[in-house]
Amino acid sequence: MVKITQIQHERSKNVWLGTALLKSLAILAIGLCVVMQFSAFAMSETEIEAQDLYPVTHPDMQPELASKGKYKVGVRTMDISNKSYFNLLTNTQEPRNLRLEVWYPATVDVNSAKTSYENETRLAKRFSIKADAYRDASPLANGEKHPVVIISHGYTGYRTIMFYLGEHLASHGYIVVGIDHTDSTNEDVDMVNGPFNGFPSTLINRSRDQQFTLDYITEQSHFLSDLVDANNAGLVGYSMGSFGAINTIGGCYNFSPVAAGMFTGVQDPNIVPMIQKALNSCAAGQYENPKVDDKWKAAITFAAWGGQHQLFTKESLAAIDVPKLFVAGNLDDISGYDGIRSLYDSMSSEDTYLLTMMNARHNIAPHPTPAEAWGSETDFGHYYEPAWSSAVLNDINKHFSLAMMDCHVKKVSSACDYLDLSESSDQAQVNGKLGEPWKGFDSRFSTGLRWEQKAKNSEK
Repeated sequence: MVKITQIQHERSKNVWLGTALLKSLAILAIGLCVVMQFSAFAMSETEIEAQDLYPVTHPDMQPELASKGKYKVGVRTMDISNKSYFNLLTNTQEPRNLRLEVWYPATVDVNSAKTSYENETRLAKRFSIKADAYRDASPLANGEKHPVVIISHGYTGYRTIMFYLGEHLASHGYIVVGIDHTDSTNEDVDMVNGPFNGFPSTLINRSRDQQFTLDYITEQSHFLSDLVDANNAGLVGYSMGSFGAINTIGGCYNFSPVAAGMFTGVQDPNIVPMIQKALNSCAAGQYENPKVDDKWKAAITFAAWGGQHQLFTKESLAAIDVPKLFVAGNLDDISGYDGIRSLYDSMSSEDTYLLTMMNARHNIAPHPTPAEAWGSETDFGHYYEPAWSSAVLNDINKHFSLAMMDCHVKKVSSACDYLDLSESSDQAQVNGKLGEPWKGFDSRFSTGLRWEQKAKNSEK
């Protein structure tokens, strides 16, 4: 396993909690019976056949930037360890181990075969998905440097739940890293007997994991070190991954005593204030004089959780200057569309966008439903959207993610044109004629989307 010998970042020096708080957090750990399940990631003796989740699609039905890029894509699984991590739930300094899936521009032998991704549903049904990438292919050594994009899943989830974005962005010249957030994956959490066991860890660690992973990829020695653009990065979060992403780029948590108790299960009035203090960090675990890592150049949040409970300070949201795209379903019944809108409305900087998918609920980011998930609503409800094809949603996400990253991370000015849109994609008829389609969308095939942009409302 790859180990980090040392990462001395200012954010990791912010250990201030004190003896009383640490003792209280130790009590919390006992009270919550936090289950740390590090299950082996091994296939059963009977190999599962990989399935293709995507139908054949005519190019006119896809947004322009959903097309595959010029690079072949390699993929490799990595295990990293934060050896300086302090576990607030157990009052101990211990390694925090993360498993990553890394996509990158690659050199591929003509006889190479594409790989697959193996994981399990929330009810532990194993499945395998066909990939459009080559396992452990040699990195493309042509002297180019590639920005890093971090992908952070929800609660629960897994590092390949948005594999289509990892492959797509890598084909366009990015190094993309999907995180398995320990304690928060489908494998870690028993959705029948302990569905919320991993939630306290999720609240504390989601943003920290995102920053640590970026630090590792940009600062440590590994198989892609020579390809990494260490100065420019993007962040993609889904649901609880978005909750972490907003914090990572500067949104400070704002847990009230009631919220701190409710979301950790702690009701002891002597402990709740300590829990509240531990939760209310900024910028990936900083408590005093927080500073956002200037490598972050863009963030995309799908179905962002937390706004419905007002878990961020309005002052910190207004101060975020990292360009950001909120993507939401107007019928989101998990994060709440009004809550997501409140996050967008609290932002004041230009280059803040909101893409609304009309009649969509919460599952706007995962890959399509694997066959093994159709046996239970607990499983297919993790993927299925009642009014939208997941494949169509994935193509829309690929288009806008590439536009966002190219515009704000790579600074490709022409890519910004894809983010300068009218309010509706519906092409309402005027005098019997359809209106102009959104840039990058074919006429008649872009209905059901709404666009808002802070820059449009500025006084500049």
